[in-house]
Amino acid sequence: MDRQDALEERIAHLTRAVEDLSDVVARQADEIDRLTRLTRMLAEREAERDATGEAPAADQRPPHW
Repeated sequence: MDRQDALEERIAHLTRAVEDLSDVVARQADEIDRLTRLTRMLAEREAERDATGEAPAADQRPPHW
């Protein structure tokens, strides 16, 4: 194998690695977006519950007490 073939093979492997990493980064970006939306929704829900003055269910006494 001459030097040019070795370089072409190395470039092919590096190109594949970059494409694989790009796919991983794209999936992570989607997951971060999903988790950001979920966090925002939960924060809004908590803010609404705080605004109504309701005690969280964990802090309320059960009805049999």
